[in-house]
Amino acid sequence: MEHQNGIPCASAPVLPARRTVIRLCALLVLALAAGAASAQYPAKPLTIIVPGPPGGSGDIVTRIVAKELADSFRQPVIVDNRPGASGVIGTQALMHAAPDGYTLMMGNTGPNAINYSLIRKLPYKPQDFTAITDVLLFPNVLAVRSDSPFTSVAALVSAAKASPGKLTFASSGIGQTTHLSGELFSQSTGAKILHVPYKGANLGLQAVMSGEVDFMFDNFPSLQSQIAGGRLRALAVTSKERSARLPDVPTMSEAGIPGFEITGWFGLVGPAGLPSDVRDKLQQTVAAILRQPAIQQRFEQLGGSTGGSTAAQFDAFIQSEIRKWDAAVKGAGVTVEQ
Repeated sequence: MEHQNGIPCASAPVLPARRTVIRLCALLVLALAAGAASAQYPAKPLTIIVPGPPGGSGDIVTRIVAKELADSFRQPVIVDNRPGASGVIGTQALMHAAPDGYTLMMGNTGPNAINYSLIRKLPYKPQDFTAITDVLLFPNVLAVRSDSPFTSVAALVSAAKASPGKLTFASSGIGQTTHLSGELFSQSTGAKILHVPYKGANLGLQAVMSGEVDFMFDNFPSLQSQIAGGRLRALAVTSKERSARLPDVPTMSEAGIPGFEITGWFGLVGPAGLPSDVRDKLQQTVAAILRQPAIQQRFEQLGGSTGGSTAAQFDAFIQSEIRKWDAAVKGAGVTVEQ
């Protein structure tokens, strides 16, 4: 120990202490830099991945939100359609994106809820994503072609029971809500019905309209134009209450299938590790967009209701959906090898 002016002072131990201070200063600088970057967000164009094809309900919803988000942020917002593999292709692209808020995805029931129990060796898990906010919630619709002999759910069930395995239903792919809705319908009625998967909802609907298959459960946003144009006939909606856009169409419960309730949804998600301030800015901006009367009216025209919940609320909702569809997948006895 050395002394200066009668005051003890250490020499050798000073260097480690200085290194600690330097490290702390470096961390502080990085934190401040990250905070400054977040404060400037967004400083460049954004991309929203749609894990489905152009023209589908997810694509329609995303393009509406993207346009408004671009106006709010004064930055271009690119819609990137990446269909295939039950939404896995698009979802993996998000998982590998930088968690900076510039790459997002319009998640939905399939890739963000059903796939976890449906697909063996799924290349992602719920923890790989950050919930931001729900955007649209809507019923599925049980539809047949306009000249179908089936004018009610009861008539469809009766025919299916009379000829087991003869009636067919289309879906947008194995494990999607369009598929599992049909499986649950079969389970609920005790009727044996053949599933015919297609690569996307549009191809499935075309098959119904051409008479290639007998019926299909699909998201209302996808098939409302065909219903309005008289090419499809709606037999029932899967929501708890009747749809304001289809006031004369009964719910599945009203049609004689009690307890049959399925709600589809779309919501914005980001990669894991998304900074909380960026997440909150996105949530608040999208929620404000969804409160606009014009947007609410547009989404009501799509047959759904707007979201805008907090990130925590949306995350809790996704977890509940994962549990619900896990039970449905196990009940249907379906799995997919990816």
